Amino acid sequence: MAALEFGTGIWAFGQFVDRYAADGYGPPRSTRDMIETAAKVPDLSCLDINVPFATDGLSAQEVKTLLDDNGLTCRATTPHIYMREYVKGAFTNPSADLRRRVQARVDEAVEAAAVLEAGYVKFWPGQDGYDFPGQVDYLQIWDRTIDGMRDICQRHPDVQFAIEYKPREPRVRMTLANAPKTLLAIQETGVDNLGIVMDFGHSLMAGESPTESLLMIHRRGRLVSAELNDNWRDWDDDLPVASVHLFETMEYILALRDIGWSDPVLLDQFPFREDPVAALSRSIQTIQMLDEACARIDRADLAEAQSHQDALAVQRLYWNALLNGERFPAR
Repeated sequence: MAALEFGTGIWAFGQFVDRYAADGYGPPRSTRDMIETAAKVPDLSCLDINVPFATDGLSAQEVKTLLDDNGLTCRATTPHIYMREYVKGAFTNPSADLRRRVQARVDEAVEAAAVLEAGYVKFWPGQDGYDFPGQVDYLQIWDRTIDGMRDICQRHPDVQFAIEYKPREPRVRMTLANAPKTLLAIQETGVDNLGIVMDFGHSLMAGESPTESLLMIHRRGRLVSAELNDNWRDWDDDLPVASVHLFETMEYILALRDIGWSDPVLLDQFPFREDPVAALSRSIQTIQMLDEACARIDRADLAEAQSHQDALAVQRLYWNALLNGERFPAR
């Protein structure tokens, strides 16, 4: 069984700001700083990189050189279509002129992806949605979302795009809020080069079973990337892997192995108060440990227990695999 590969968002090594610490948790970080810090994380091989880059005036070729010099690659580019300029939405903004600027911003990310040799371009339309009942025409913002993504995908038929869904934040209710709505949106675009980034934490927030959603997305042929992190379900905490949901993380890793996942697993974390190198290293170590434990689970025994919906038998298999011994004997 091949070892898993790991990546993360370049933002994990940046400056974090919230509405309380408006001066930021730590100093501003340049693109060079973030890449050089990322290179200190053992077994980290690639980054998801925002466009425009954190350092003004830096070319994509210069970023590519920085990555090469630090032994890293670019897994994805993510256009900034959720900043202050897009406070009323990106694809769904009332301004037709701003919606055209969104298309241009995504084009920038596509151009950067070509230079950086990225695997896909990610849509995270965090400002697309609404905050109050009656604030929007629901079908209108849905149609604008579909039309905007379709136009981009059709203009770049050789580029793989992927949506990272999320139920809320920064909008109180986001348009692409969960796996079913996102799959429906992709179906309505009618394009083949649009898929999903399956973020474990966003799925938890949406009230889903992340593994169930992962498998449904994969069954539809739309799984482009798999991300791991953790939260308490009510907010996008972006904690280190398995900080809260141990068994859910194990079954997610089991599912990745079952579908033959060979691309990097990305870690979408925001270590506000932790050292980012230590936090990302811990997540990778945790996944590796849990992956080893999953390999100790007898799949025939697991299938038998699941065929009877025997929850205690399944948990016995999980615990014994974690503890590497028969701590819980069969009944």
